[in-house]
Amino acid sequence: MEAARESMAALLDAGLFGPAQTLGCFLVSSAGAGNDAGMSMKVESLVQHGDALYGEKEFRRALNAYKQAMQYSRSIPRQATSNTRSAVSAIGRSPSPNSSNLLSFNENEVKFKIALCHSALCEHREALHEMEGIPSKVRTLKMNMMLGKLYRISRNSRTAAVCYKECLRQCPYVFEAITALAEMGLSAKEFSLLFPQAPNRGGKVPGDFVDAQRWWSRYVEAQCCIASHDYKGGLDIYLELMQRFPNNVHFLLEIAKVEAIIGRNDEAIMNFEKSKSDYIKLNKLVYDMLHIDPARPETCVALAAMWERKDERKALTYAEKSLRVDDRHITGYIMKGNLHLSLNRPDLAVTDFRGAQELRADLRSYQGLVRAYLALSKCKEALFTAREAMKVLHQSAKALKLVGDVHAISSSGREKARKFYESAIRLEPGFLGAALALADLHVVEGQNKEAVMLLEKYLRQWADDSLHIKLAQVHAATNMLSDALSHYQSALRINPQNEAAKTGLERLEKQMKGVDPDAPEEEEENEEDDIDDRDEFI
Repeated sequence: MEAARESMAALLDAGLFGPAQTLGCFLVSSAGAGNDAGMSMKVESLVQHGDALYGEKEFRRALNAYKQAMQYSRSIPRQATSNTRSAVSAIGRSPSPNSSNLLSFNENEVKFKIALCHSALCEHREALHEMEGIPSKVRTLKMNMMLGKLYRISRNSRTAAVCYKECLRQCPYVFEAITALAEMGLSAKEFSLLFPQAPNRGGKVPGDFVDAQRWWSRYVEAQCCIASHDYKGGLDIYLELMQRFPNNVHFLLEIAKVEAIIGRNDEAIMNFEKSKSDYIKLNKLVYDMLHIDPARPETCVALAAMWERKDERKALTYAEKSLRVDDRHITGYIMKGNLHLSLNRPDLAVTDFRGAQELRADLRSYQGLVRAYLALSKCKEALFTAREAMKVLHQSAKALKLVGDVHAISSSGREKARKFYESAIRLEPGFLGAALALADLHVVEGQNKEAVMLLEKYLRQWADDSLHIKLAQVHAATNMLSDALSHYQSALRINPQNEAAKTGLERLEKQMKGVDPDAPEEEEENEEDDIDDRDEFI
């Protein structure tokens, strides 16, 4: 079977895990165990079969294969295993489970593969146990990275930091380790000690090394700023680095993440319903993501967003799936929390938003927590959370509005709410959310004229459908039906898919015909007709 074993290695090298898995079945069943050489071949075949199964994402079967290899290896004398190892070491194959595998048995590498399988199955405690059995002196870069993640999942931040630091000592460009250490509170000065010393070439430091150290240090500073909630500082550094690395996709994604956290993108934050209703774009996004990688948590969240309006419970299953794929995916927690709010389960939403905050506190989790607490009539907890957001998110108009939203719940707090809304508008004049909230406050207090003036002032600068809808609602409440009709129509011209505008227009048309839009008679008749139709169908 020597030719078959060589073919097995070639298949694994080529990433053809399906054929390798099938061939592995033959090798495992044919390998004799009558002597030391046969036993070594048995172990080798089991490891290779495990690698093929891992490549096919059959993690449980791969785990069993690796464990069998460990058991068989213990019955082989050390001399036999060392001879096998030395005989194939010249081949120099990669020990990665997804590439060609070692023909010799390396116990530490197999332990690492067992840990990878446990981790893929979300059995993090078992994975950590296997990794801790690998001596620190022989841990590779991948092993240290894996161990850092596992310690962080188990909330052992101090030991996780040790592993991530070792990763950067081995290679300073492990950006995931930089982000993790920044989130765990490592300062920029402490980071600088991990960057390798400049090579000495005739007493001069090479220019490329100086340049690399400069932009590496700036990148570290950006991560430290964001980890300490200095989002403006982090964005400024990213924009500076974009001058050095134009059109850098990584920087563009990092900037987009921070923009989403602080809510600077008004179109994404204030018109979220509008973006969700544009199913053509959303469907295309989901379609593209499914073809790129259907197993990514981002794909599951996109599917949840797509199903949110049609079937919230099905959307919830996708949000939960995103967290099974990656239990540290913040957006998955946010989506799950918002869905629980929609399903009138604010108690579960609190747990979801707290889960997001444990990973990283940002505006979205604060907003969700405040909404959940208010739904539970826990006004004190809501106010405490909103104030905490105001302290953590320095100079954030969105955080100021959040405090105002809590005060606006009670009649005694409306004056305070007004001050917070006005402060938010002064801090960020283009913040439509604060303007709409202040207009609502005017309406509640019977100051419809002030509400109209405020909304029209914004409408002169921003042609936004949400402003038209709010104006239409105010005009309809004051029986100015023709003005309300005009604004609903304007909203639909801007966004034909806006459900709030469609519903408002239907109600308004009934009012203009002299029909009570809240009258139940017509709905009851329709329900009876539907029942009759179903009976006929049956």
